Parts: sequence; structure tokens; C-alpha cells
Amino acid sequence: MFDHFVWSVVVVPPLVVLVVRLLADRLPPATAALAVAWSAAVVAAASTVNLLLFAMKAAAQVPAVGHAFGWSARVVTADTAAEPWVPWLSVALSAAVAVSVTRRWRHHHDVLKLGRAAPAEPLVVLPDETARAFAVPGRPGYVVVTTGMRELLTDRQFDALLAHERAHLAGRHHRLARLAGMAAAAHPALWWVARHVDYLIERAADERAAEEVGSRRTVAHAIGVAALATAGTGATAAGTRWSMLHVATPRGTVPRRVSLLLTPRPWPATGVLRLLPAALAAFSCVWSVEAALDLVELLMAARGAR
Repeated sequence: MFDHFVWSVVVVPPLVVLVVRLLADRLPPATAALAVAWSAAVVAAASTVNLLLFAMKAAAQVPAVGHAFGWSARVVTADTAAEPWVPWLSVALSAAVAVSVTRRWRHHHDVLKLGRAAPAEPLVVLPDETARAFAVPGRPGYVVVTTGMRELLTDRQFDALLAHERAHLAGRHHRLARLAGMAAAAHPALWWVARHVDYLIERAADERAAEEVGSRRTVAHAIGVAALATAGTGATAAGTRWSMLHVATPRGTVPRRVSLLLTPRPWPATGVLRLLPAALAAFSCVWSVEAALDLVELLMAARGAR
């Protein structure tokens, strides 16, 4: 069973990172965000299932458990005799995944609570000198802008900012962010992938805003002004308590977003590339299914050897 652990837990998640780097700006951002987020979630789920299966094997190796269920603990242990540490490491990793995923889920749940008490208007302007703008997901969700941010933008730039935030709500981008965040919580190798999904949904909102206002340059200027206004003020960190989706996320991605708005590049024909994330996810699932079947066969053999 050790090969299942290697492929599903150790090899495939880093491969997803490489594929995401390859796909970065070769697909329309909305398409890329969808493909990457779901693929990461499936890979993380397959990896977690594999860990749980090996944790079950660790339990099956305990003589008292074998006696209770009528199988030979010695036969179960012999299957990974060359790697005796794997089942017990899987127990520890499974516990760590459970804690990490639970914490992340609670964070997302707290964010979604804000959307349940939606105001009557789709736009809320807060009297706050700190420049801040974000979308609060919900049904239908709403946009929050501070007076500090509004005063920095021209009317056209403000329209672009609102279009960007409305694009997040219309595209249900918080769901993709949550999906990728849960994947990263389940497997640390996918942390960079989750960060890149955040970038892709910002790019998707940029493109949709540019279509709505009819000017890529105006959207680029609005993003630049918002980023400069929030840099070093802690606004982004504070806003994270209210929403995961910010127009101004000065983490090195803003210059790239502005550049792609000002100098748009045609997306190359990448039919095969579109399938790579899904192929990796399917590959990881196959290994987890085989691990489950192998564990069942092992326990049946151990029962027969009793």
C-alpha cells in the first residue's frame, strides 16, 4: 500500500502546483480559477482519504483490535514492514488535517455570517477615513466602501471599483476561495495554489469590470489607487475580518494585474492544458480508491490467516 501513499499524498499535490504555474495566464482567469480550485479540492480530498486509510491500517495493526475483529494483526503489519512508520505518521497527519480544516471552516463560516444580515441597499458606505472596499458574500450580498476610499477615486474609477466588487458577488468567487482554502488546510503543499486562486478570481473580476465600464485603463487606475491607499495601513488585514475578497490586495499581484489590464494578451489555444488539473485530480482519486480496495483485501487475508 505504500505506493498509494507516495503518489496521493507526496507526489500529486506538488504536481498541482507545477501545473498551476503552467496555466497561470494561459487560460481566461475565470476558467482557470474554476479548474484550479476544484482540482486542488479533489486532490486534497484524495490525499486525506489516503491518510485516513493508513490510519485505519495503523489501528488494525494493534493486536487488541485484531482480536476484537477476528483478523491477524501480524499479517496487517507485514504489509508495510519496510515502512513501519507510514501508518502511524498517517494517524498524526490525519489529526493535524482535522484540526486545520475545522479552523478554516469556522473562519469561512464567520465570514458568511455577515451576509445573512444584508442591508436594504446593495452598497454600504461607511464613514471611515481608512481606505477600504470589499464585497460581503450572501444572498444577494453587498459591497462595502469607506468614505476614505470614495474620496480617493474619481467617479469613473469608483464605478470601476464597484463593478469589480459586484463581479465577485455575481461570480460567487467566495465559494472558489473557500474551496481552495479548505484544500490548503488539508495539504500544506496546496497553500500556494490557494493563494493563486485568490489572484485568479481578482483577475476574473478585473476582466468583468473592464467589460462593464468599457475601459481597461480606468479599471487599472482604480486598482492602482486602491492598492496605494491600503498599502502599509493594515486595511487589508482588518478587512479580512469582514470579507475574503478585496479589490486591493497588495501582495505583489497588483502590478501584474494592472499590467495585464493595460497590455492585454490573447489567451493561446490550450485545449490540452485545460485538462491537466482534472487529470491530476482523477489520477489522485484512482490511487485512493486502489488504496481502499487493497486495505479491504488485506483485512480479508488477515482474517483468513487468523
